[in-house]
Parts: sequence; structure tokens; C-alpha cells
Amino acid sequence: MARHYTAATLDRLLAAGVREARRAAALALGYLGNFSSNTVLGRAMNDSDKGVRVLAENSIRHVWHRAGTDDQNRRLTQLVELIAADRFEEAATQATILIEEAPEFAECWNQRAIAWYRLERYQDAIADCIEALELNPYHFGAAAGIGQCELYMGDYRAALLAFRKALELNPGLENIQANVTFLEQALDCQKPGE
Repeated sequence: MARHYTAATLDRLLAAGVREARRAAALALGYLGNFSSNTVLGRAMNDSDKGVRVLAENSIRHVWHRAGTDDQNRRLTQLVELIAADRFEEAATQATILIEEAPEFAECWNQRAIAWYRLERYQDAIADCIEALELNPYHFGAAAGIGQCELYMGDYRAALLAFRKALELNPGLENIQANVTFLEQALDCQKPGE
């Protein structure tokens, strides 16, 4: 496929093609795209076609994990594996080392935020999520992460704002929509000033 379509061609098809072409381009970018496709994939998560939205979400996650050098991407994969193995302290340490080497690699900040969150270091997690969002304004996971931290710290209004931001970026996040509904109902029940 890479012999016939460049990432730039796929970006154009995803942005302006017919539905079937947009779906194919979204899928192919998950295999061939790099971080330069982040914006077009981010916009595609709000496409009128659900198939395009789902494919764009899957592909953008792959693109995020390929935003560094080959070695950095490999080390990021190791971070994800450490987190999956509940080795959060080690993951945070390794993420810090990688961030010092590649501070522009947004997914490293997000992965360290996940480790901080699992260690109940919510303020540290929020700071890393904010950094991830500054580096990658389509990082719906970082926005949702801020919401989860705020929710656990009891700041429902801040959590609601963060969850709404995540849904603005990716309306397909059903669990985040459930959180928004819950928080809207909970905040409607409160009297002013509570």
C-alpha cells in the first residue's frame, strides 16, 4: 500500500474524499501515517460518518505511539507494558528519562500521567496531561485523564469541563459521555454556592 499511497495523499482523501475513501484513508493512516497526520485524524474523529470516526480514533492512537524515533517508540511501548503490569513507579521513572530526552513526545507525557494517576498522584498526572495537550491538541486521552483526576479529587466542575473537552475532541467516548451525564445531574442537584 505504501508504494501506491503516501501519507499526504491519504491525509487529503481523509479530509475531502467520499465516505468509502475517508474510511480507507483513516484505516491506512493507522498503518502508514506518522505524527504529521495527527491533525487530519483528529478532525476525522468528528466526521459525519461513524465508520470514519471509529477508524480515525484507532489510527490516531497508533500515530501517537510512532511520534518519536524508532528507539523512543520502542521505549514508549515498554512504558505501556510496565503500566499494564502495574509497575507504576518504574514506568514513571522510565517515562521521566524519555521525557528528558524527547520533551516534545506527547505520548510519553500521557503515559507518565497514567502512572501518576495509578499512584494517586493526581496533581502530577494533571500537569502531565496538560503538557500532553499542549504538545498534541487532539489528545482526548489527556483531556479525559484530567477529568478522571479532578473527579477523584472531588472537583466536579473541573472534571466536567475536562470531560467535555475530551468529548469535543472525540465524541465517540461513551464512558466519558456517561461521566458528563452523571456530573451534570450531580451539579444540577447542588444549590448555588455548594
